[in-house]
Amino acid sequence: MIIPRLLLAGSALALTVSPAFADYTLNIIHINDLHSRIESINKYDSTCNAEGEAEGKCFGGVARVATKINELRDAMKADGGNVLVLDAGDQFQGSLFYSTYKGDTEAEFMNKIGFDAMAVGNHEFDDGPEALANFLDKVEFPVISGNTDVSGNNLLDGRIPEHLVLEVGGQKIAIVSVLATDTSETSAPGPTVTFTDEIEHLTKKVAELEAEGVNKIIALTHVGFKKDQEIAAAVPGLDAVIGGHSHTLLSNSKEGAPAYPTMVKGPDGRDVPVVQAYAYSKYVGDLTLTFDDDGNVVGAAGDTILLDSSVEPNAEMLARIKELGGPIEELKAKVVAQSDAVIEGDRTVCRAEECAMGNLVTDAMLDRVKGQGIDIAFQNGGGLRATIDKGEVTMGEVLTVLPFQNTLSTFQIKGQGLLEALENGVSQVEEGAGRFPQVAGMKFTWDPAAEPGKRIVEVMVGSDGNYMPLDPEKVYGVVSNNYVRNGGEGYKMFKVDAMNAYDYGPGLEVVVADYLAANGPYKPFVADRITRK
Repeated sequence: MIIPRLLLAGSALALTVSPAFADYTLNIIHINDLHSRIESINKYDSTCNAEGEAEGKCFGGVARVATKINELRDAMKADGGNVLVLDAGDQFQGSLFYSTYKGDTEAEFMNKIGFDAMAVGNHEFDDGPEALANFLDKVEFPVISGNTDVSGNNLLDGRIPEHLVLEVGGQKIAIVSVLATDTSETSAPGPTVTFTDEIEHLTKKVAELEAEGVNKIIALTHVGFKKDQEIAAAVPGLDAVIGGHSHTLLSNSKEGAPAYPTMVKGPDGRDVPVVQAYAYSKYVGDLTLTFDDDGNVVGAAGDTILLDSSVEPNAEMLARIKELGGPIEELKAKVVAQSDAVIEGDRTVCRAEECAMGNLVTDAMLDRVKGQGIDIAFQNGGGLRATIDKGEVTMGEVLTVLPFQNTLSTFQIKGQGLLEALENGVSQVEEGAGRFPQVAGMKFTWDPAAEPGKRIVEVMVGSDGNYMPLDPEKVYGVVSNNYVRNGGEGYKMFKVDAMNAYDYGPGLEVVVADYLAANGPYKPFVADRITRK
């Protein structure tokens, strides 16, 4: 009996050890939501200045992204590693570089860095299918999205693959992708582009790939961290989720941040790693996956890497950025006002509560249309993209806050429509949705514990302390931006029920700059316009 026991023990040892020799390791370097931060950024995620660079206070920018990705990739390949470089979408929108070049600079620098694949983000549709088609003309890597149906659009039809199968180190790696289904509300894809359910699509696609013998499947998504975890928990056969959209920082060193990777129990009982790397070029994600012979992930490790001043920007790219920035430097540098304090525009604040930037923008709107019978100003929190620091305010800073080239829109609507708009605005706060309303000429109280659609507790309309309850039957004059007025962020009632709409007012950035100049030095404030029960 001793000999069989020894043989059994030996067999067990062999089973334990031999897979280690057969394990396959894949390194995934990833970014998401760069949002045209071609230049380096400050602590407020807006463009950093030369003084900040000199003092070592700047982060990111594509030249630092290039340095770090090249450094990681070169080191991994030197060790015989298998490497993929992925982008989870939203290269478009967020700086004067995008406003000026409409994606051409993003394409150029992504090509220089050498990405293997990119997911379509919602903001890739901000200037319609035309801008995305132009981007596809220029990039040298696949841009994918599985649940995005572009077959009805002649510019995009056949140009956005549902998935990729890449051979890396002798192994087939499938990359599947989905985009948030509310993109029609958060961007401008138009009627010829439609979206199907993310989980349904991925479940079907992963099953198809497994039937074809592919056993290593990575999801590259632009749906947000919450949805990514739902996908990991629901879709059999997924090995990892590389995400974007919600600008979530996963980190093992940042207090309060979700772990990198965040492990989610899949439907087959396996842990599925989910990762994301904040936004705005500030971090690069570095994920290492170890697979067994059957394609199961048996190890997942890594972290996000902060691109601070210790990361030397790529010199060639810096020179090119300076060249491209020449035509817009004069505009950026123009000082339009002074601010007595920081004007808070952080997305985590403006998408969940009253913020100083929301008050500035809505007050500027109301001021611009005074005398036109307008009672209320309405701005989506997601349209506020940066904070402005204390001191001189440049036109470049204003444009970084308001990069979408929205115009001022005025219209009339009944109080009932406004109530529905507010309910829409607070319906997805838990998800960090951009529809959260910043207002002027109005005060409202909402209950986050109530179910969406029944969260508004009280609405008062007026100014200078003379507030009256909202009358559902009364017609009110409203000023907003053309994106929201035309149904963006779920505000369909403004498109359907609005009367006497005019969408062609001055640019919102001009309105805000003029207001700052006329009210300087500006004193930022919050004033209990929005309260929680």
